[in-house]
This record gives sequence, structure tokens and C-alpha cells, in this order.
Amino acid sequence: MTELPKSYNPKDYESKWYKTWLEKNYFHANNQTKKPVYTIIIPPPNVTDRLHMGHGLNNTIQDILIRWKRMSGFETCWLPGTDHAGIATQMMVEKSLAKEGLTKEKLGRTEFIKRCQEWKDHNGNIIIEQLKRLGASADWERQAYTMDPQLSKAV
Repeated sequence: MTELPKSYNPKDYESKWYKTWLEKNYFHANNQTKKPVYTIIIPPPNVTDRLHMGHGLNNTIQDILIRWKRMSGFETCWLPGTDHAGIATQMMVEKSLAKEGLTKEKLGRTEFIKRCQEWKDHNGNIIIEQLKRLGASADWERQAYTMDPQLSKAV
């Protein structure tokens, strides 16, 4: 008989199982389904910072709902994404520039927009990875960003 460890170490199991779920495409919604459909769109977190406890609570509730519907026979799509947080992102980039002795005016419009995009790429990916570490069962193949060209066109 194998003795169980005295304490549970999530690092020993969670990343392995999450990787398996992703590889088997368990979270991907089939848009040709005959099943009833249930969808949640994550209120996208801003790319200006890391997730906080409110995000953890909000995403846990959404994950419970989507998993429950999935187990109840629905075709589920939990659509993940991030929000550009325009003015807040601009402020974070301007603070970063100030540390370099620069301003957005000195940098110029094109380079400033490039820096904002770099900020989004860095911080937005951190947020997505944090959601994955939480075990979020979102359809990562459909990840969206509020400034994606196709979303802007739709608006």
C-alpha cells in the first residue's frame, strides 16, 4: 500500500493536468455543435497590472459556471481576453519613459504607440499566464484583445 504524503503540493500535479487538458482541447468550443450553447466573455482585465483578488474571485465564479454547463452537456465557450486600458496604459508607459529621462513628446507619436504596444504585449501575456496558472478553462484559441483590428472593425 502506498502512503499518501502528509501535505498536498499543487506544483506536483496541477501544471501536468492543465497541460493535458489543453493538449486534448477540452476547453475549445465547437461552433458546429448540435448541443445547447453556453458562453461567457471574460470582462477583460486591463493590461496595466497583474491580476488581483477581485480578478481571482470573478474568474473562479465564471470557471465554475462554465465547467458546470460543460459537464451538463452544453457546448461551452469561455472567451478570454485583455483590455488595452488606453489612458491607464499611457500613464504606465509615461512613468516608464520618465525613468529613462524621456517624454512621449520627445519620443514622438509612432515610437510612443510602439512602446504602448510593447507594454501591452508584456503585461497582457503575464495576465493570461496568471489566468492559466489559476486553471481557468477558457477557450485560449479564441483569445481577444480590445484593440484587435477585427474587433475594432466590428465596433
